[in-house]
Amino acid sequence: MNRPTSRRTVLTAALAAAATAGAVSSAGPATAAAPSAAPSAKGLAVDNHAWHTYTDWRAGSGAGTRAVAGLRPGLVIGHAEGRTDYTDPHTGTTAAWEYATWTSPVHRSTVPATEVIASWNAHTPAGTWIQIELRGRYSDGTSTPWYVMGRWAAGDGDIRRTSADDQSDGKSSIWTDTFSVDDAASGLRLVSYRLRLTLHRTPGSRRTPTVWRLGAMASDVPDRFTVPASTPRLARELRVPRYSQNIHAGQYPEYDNGGEAWCSPTSSQMIIEYWGRRPTAEDLAWVKPGLADPQVCHAARFTYDYQYEGCGNWPFNAAYAATYDAMSAAVTRLDSLADLETLIRAGIPAITSQSFLKEELTGAGYGTSGHLMTVIGFTEDGDVIANDPASPDDDAVRRVYRRREWENIWLRTKRYDANGKVRSGTGGVCYLYWPARPAPGQRRVLKAFGLL
Repeated sequence: MNRPTSRRTVLTAALAAAATAGAVSSAGPATAAAPSAAPSAKGLAVDNHAWHTYTDWRAGSGAGTRAVAGLRPGLVIGHAEGRTDYTDPHTGTTAAWEYATWTSPVHRSTVPATEVIASWNAHTPAGTWIQIELRGRYSDGTSTPWYVMGRWAAGDGDIRRTSADDQSDGKSSIWTDTFSVDDAASGLRLVSYRLRLTLHRTPGSRRTPTVWRLGAMASDVPDRFTVPASTPRLARELRVPRYSQNIHAGQYPEYDNGGEAWCSPTSSQMIIEYWGRRPTAEDLAWVKPGLADPQVCHAARFTYDYQYEGCGNWPFNAAYAATYDAMSAAVTRLDSLADLETLIRAGIPAITSQSFLKEELTGAGYGTSGHLMTVIGFTEDGDVIANDPASPDDDAVRRVYRRREWENIWLRTKRYDANGKVRSGTGGVCYLYWPARPAPGQRRVLKAFGLL
């Protein structure tokens, strides 16, 4: 269940150093209690922005790329702008690739940010892949370098999808999938950014990736060990498939040591199937015959980050979800359980990230430094109904967790571990997956969150 702690361990150390020197009724209007970019007294401030329309793609600066109109506008290679050699650090193979680039307009965030997480939705047929980069401007007037936020392909036959370590300019760093200001207590913030896409293909071919959506979530993450209690306002439960990660223990250990670490892809697969999508028999042909829920093995393989050595890369999970027919996905932060209730009311489940000691979440039966669950509803008393993949079997996946405990372990940004040391919390991080053409009520809610 645990994500490898490499990046979060460093962030925790930074937080510790600074301390010392995410109803009315289910039939209610989908637009009720829309979120705001403005933070509450101790709340999160979040800015979501994405480029995804034909106008958006034409507004950027392209070198060899071309905007494509239609029901789902996208960006493709029009002609090769250049050629480069790429040595895959995980295979040692060097290959030549044609490429074209697209750079977004500058987006000035409504939130001067300490963290930024990019998301993308793309199709990468065999012989193609994409690179996503971010360059930002600080509140002191200086700029970051171009940071690599991911080198990604839906498959693993051409390159191994990967994050990039050891990126820093002395003011900020990239921790797997997250841009983070090194010393938030200094007051330094990222005030604007651009994203750059590089689309690659086999030289001489006419293949091309298609990128449908590119965006980022910028947030000013506060220091807080507890969050204010919320008032229940919705009782509704969505019918989401239930999958256990634990039944896959020992399977495919090359992907993050097997199923015991597959909370993220297992949660992703639940939501993908909630929306009526699933891998085909051909997709699953590589899985050993006789294994239960082979689609979970499939999700683990195709979310795996070869540098992070885990399946918990947040944008890689969102990108995987968007490889399914007419699906969109993003990583964001939410400020409260009221935000989650707004989504559940609209029929949109969420995948949330949290960390906790065993005694902090009644009924879980375990503690974790990082774990993903699928929130599918709320009881009459306001307690959280979650599909928890850290369960012994599929039938046991549905859990009810106490509202007050659950909201705190999800929304806090600091916590104490079993040894009393200060560690980081994820601060309301969640994945949201939705149809590329959502129902009107869902569209209004997603737009209110800045995701459309």
